Amino acid sequence: MQAYLPVLLPLLSGLVLFLFALNYLSDGLKAISGEQLNQWLSRFTSNVATGILTGVVITILLDSSSAVIIMAIALVNTRALSFRQALGVVLGANIGTTFSSQLIAFDVGQWAGLPMAVGLGLMVLSHRDWLTQSGQVLLGLGMLFLGLYLMEDAVEPLKHMPTVTRWMQGLDNPGRGALVGAGVTVLLQSSSATVGMAVVLEGQQLLTLPAGIALMMGAELGTCADTLVASIGRSRAALRTGLFHLVFNVFSIGLGLLLIDPFTALIKILSAGAPAGRQLANAHVLFNVIGVALVVGFVPIIATWLERWLPDVSADGAQPKMK
Repeated sequence: MQAYLPVLLPLLSGLVLFLFALNYLSDGLKAISGEQLNQWLSRFTSNVATGILTGVVITILLDSSSAVIIMAIALVNTRALSFRQALGVVLGANIGTTFSSQLIAFDVGQWAGLPMAVGLGLMVLSHRDWLTQSGQVLLGLGMLFLGLYLMEDAVEPLKHMPTVTRWMQGLDNPGRGALVGAGVTVLLQSSSATVGMAVVLEGQQLLTLPAGIALMMGAELGTCADTLVASIGRSRAALRTGLFHLVFNVFSIGLGLLLIDPFTALIKILSAGAPAGRQLANAHVLFNVIGVALVVGFVPIIATWLERWLPDVSADGAQPKMK
């Protein structure tokens, strides 16, 4: 255990800083947008296509697919958004969350001090709310990069530890890799953190691309835990929204695990010459885009099935009769 402490303690510091930065960044972005996000969700979700686009944009702004889907569930629960309107938002959120992995794949850790310094300066010197909130976003972004930089530096010695490398090689098994990714995401409450660590580990050549893809798929499954918990105790329509998120992810992940070898080969072709971390980030984007493309045409059918399986309850507590 003594041999691992010089690695584990800096790794833990980087991870804690990264998770704090994610929440801090998200809070800053929410403060800037105010109530406009709720209005956008209600206004620009008239059909599945606009719902997907709205979900993508808001998830990029908040840097959290879970936050956007939970927001959609809350709006469905209050009837500000219909169940069918929310489905496009759920699909869009799954695409929007890939922006963070692309951002993480940039090797900008050594420049983390620059946005941190500018952000702190704005927060200290500015007397306008929007400038102070912008400073918070920049400070959070810099801390996120610094956390990744600390983790990347901390895991470098692991390459020379046989026990660790053997365990990492075991993640080449797609099922095992996906389970580990799901477990880590539930533990950390952040799929972005799981994918971020996978990008770092692959950049240090501790993970193969198939293992990184399996971890990424597992992270997509693990993020369903937050949305399912958020839908408990709410209306039937809100619960159906959480279940749709689960059904979509189980389908896309199951198909992805079955086809992981040809999918990995495709990523290597499309990302030829790109660094290892960038290849995984590209895989994250392509996997979620393909998943949405395969499901989007069947959204009305899935919605009808969920409505029949979990119908609304009328005011007197009786379930409406299906025609």
